[in-house]
Amino acid sequence: MAELTTTRLNAESHLPLDQALLRLPCELVRKNFKTSQRIVERDRDNVIDTLRATANGALAGDAAPQSIKALDSMIAKMQGLKRKLDGLHEEEKRIHKNSRKRIQHLQDLYDIPSLADVKYEEWSRVRLNRLLVDYLLRNGYGESAKALAAEKGITELVDVDVFLHCHKIEQSLYEGRTQEALAWCNENKQALKKKLVSHDSQRLHNPRMHANSLGQSNLEFELRLQQYIELVRSGQKDQLLEAIKHAQKFIAPHRDTHTPEVDKAMGLLAYPVETRIERYSEMYSASRWNYLARLFVTNYHELLSLPERPLLHIALSAGLSSLKTPSCHSAYASSSSNASSSTTSVCPICSTELNDLARNVPYAHHTKSYVENDPVVLPNGRVYGRDRLFQISSQIGVPPGQVKDPTTGELFEQSRIRKVYIS
Repeated sequence: MAELTTTRLNAESHLPLDQALLRLPCELVRKNFKTSQRIVERDRDNVIDTLRATANGALAGDAAPQSIKALDSMIAKMQGLKRKLDGLHEEEKRIHKNSRKRIQHLQDLYDIPSLADVKYEEWSRVRLNRLLVDYLLRNGYGESAKALAAEKGITELVDVDVFLHCHKIEQSLYEGRTQEALAWCNENKQALKKKLVSHDSQRLHNPRMHANSLGQSNLEFELRLQQYIELVRSGQKDQLLEAIKHAQKFIAPHRDTHTPEVDKAMGLLAYPVETRIERYSEMYSASRWNYLARLFVTNYHELLSLPERPLLHIALSAGLSSLKTPSCHSAYASSSSNASSSTTSVCPICSTELNDLARNVPYAHHTKSYVENDPVVLPNGRVYGRDRLFQISSQIGVPPGQVKDPTTGELFEQSRIRKVYIS
């Protein structure tokens, strides 16, 4: 019965890591619908205005060729609208197809009764491949991620295009261009206004952020500010005049919510690039582009409900915590760290590959403890089962009347051993 409880598969415990698997398609469908709605409303208004003008012209006695030309123009616009909507419809069909594949992938988990089932190992392999693709995409290895997804047949379970688009805009910011990021902001303007971006993430990247702006997406403001800085950086008169116009149009309207930044921006006109005054030199610093890139990625992920950290990191942290014990980073952990030890650890955390990686990971909460039969405590405080302790000491040739700590290699008189009572 105990074995059944141990190996029974709890599918619900697997789902927290896979929330983004279904959330992202929902966000993409919503975005696709909003785009369709915006296009229809815009083209509908244009067609109605043209139709009204044509009807009024016909009543006023305009020539037939002119009316026919206006009607041809309306037909061309409607055909263009149909092509756009067809493209958006195909995109929506693709998203729904991927969603069905993902739902089936999660349903397969519920159909597996036990952790020992070979189907669970296969499912876990698919999940691991998904996590690897996610990690590669987040770190800019798009081609490797696409190749891995195609090789493993999990293209519908990963979001290659979404991350490639994000990385393309992120890279443009690292290269000192704001056009792509501003175009994305304009495309998602309404969503960014409604969506509150995690203020903790923004404070992490920009500790001097004004309190009034916390929790709101200030990406477009920061991009406009960077454009202003680049105009001022040149120091040329015509560029400075352009910078003033730019500030009046894009920066001054944010004075109520970004007062410190607006004040600094206005003062920047009086200081050259070589200034040593920190509040202005940091605005000229090239590191602002790194901040903008990180801020964009945070906004992009928040808007599409993507986890900020790679899923592989989350899964690895959970796995390391569940296996980690205080002895894993002890100086006497195993024979690999202590030449006098007579035992060899098979603990994954004690291995060379994972030991440093797990050093700063918290310990898991264990509700049960397991001890050997007839436990005894040595003078150094280490506890072992009496039979195993005496057996190991006998095998390695310890003198009669003594025992050897199999971990530290210390020798103790048998009379100094004390029995442990578990209460």
